[in-house]
Amino acid sequence: MKRFIGFIQKEFYHIFRDKRSLFILFGMPIAQIMLFGFAITNEINNVDIAILDHSKDATTEEIINKISRSKYFSIKQMITRESEIEPTFQKGKIKAVLNFEKDFGKNLIVEESAKIQIITDATDPNTANAITNYINAILQNYQQSINKDIQLDYQIIPETRMVYNAELKSVFMFVPGVMTIILMLVSAMMTSISITREKELGTMEILLVSPLKPFQVIIGKVVPYIFLSIINAAVIVLLSIFIFKMPVEGSLFLLGAESVLFIITSLALGILISTIANTQQSAMMISLMGLMLPVILLSGFIFPISSMPVPLQIISNIIPAKWFIVIIKGIMLKGVGLPYIWKETLILIGMTVFFIVLSIKKYKIRLE
Repeated sequence: MKRFIGFIQKEFYHIFRDKRSLFILFGMPIAQIMLFGFAITNEINNVDIAILDHSKDATTEEIINKISRSKYFSIKQMITRESEIEPTFQKGKIKAVLNFEKDFGKNLIVEESAKIQIITDATDPNTANAITNYINAILQNYQQSINKDIQLDYQIIPETRMVYNAELKSVFMFVPGVMTIILMLVSAMMTSISITREKELGTMEILLVSPLKPFQVIIGKVVPYIFLSIINAAVIVLLSIFIFKMPVEGSLFLLGAESVLFIITSLALGILISTIANTQQSAMMISLMGLMLPVILLSGFIFPISSMPVPLQIISNIIPAKWFIVIIKGIMLKGVGLPYIWKETLILIGMTVFFIVLSIKKYKIRLE
């Protein structure tokens, strides 16, 4: 019994001496609770919208002011022609456009009805539905307020049109997200485990003193995962096209090139993880807990980033998956080209260079 108690005490000492284990035991659960508590929400806040006002009268101005005063919407752009609606959506910032008909105020008084068209970006069906419902609620509230002071009931008739995903198929949202998760985990986790395995077995040093140069050893271990990840990406795209009937409106070549870029970014991140982790187990824990949760919660895959608290919105900018999801949705659903996604592409390139440089420095410290 004394030996058993002594063994238990020794295990406690090992755990408390290992700061990484303490972080996994106590830090990860806290981080998960905070992320789930703040990020999982069906509400929308500060959604960027644009206004196309053909009437420009006192009534439309009053409605626009009422919408802008709400916490749900932020009017970022005033457009003048319907031909500007498509380019506005393609830029990726605006999630809805309110299109007021000509002589809106006059029609509301004379004909007792006026039309407003609510055009939403339905690449995210849940957000599109929420935006439509919130705007309808604001319009109904305005309608009730003006009907209190008059005998005739004026009526505003919203006309809703969904773009890019007219049928609101959820698969249009999940396919880009699932593709991102798979590429991230396969590339980053498997690479980190592969390299960590060599370090754990003590064979990495043997490889590095071989005729091959150190960077050749690392590249040689990474290349197979590039091909595996490309195959994964191709399979996902083919399944989405032929099984789920998901369109690819943009260039397949550009989609492939951006996918390869994201794969390389993930592989570079995996190499960086392998420099931090000493064992396969710790590498797997870092990959699963440190990558999967942020990819799911902070990439905009399921929950709109604009509805999250500002600190989480800032943190989301360092998640490579966030930028890749913007790219893949833009190419597959909106049919945009490189001029619309160049910023996200440069961010991924910058992250890749940063991960590689940092990994090289750490490898020099550890393995020279």
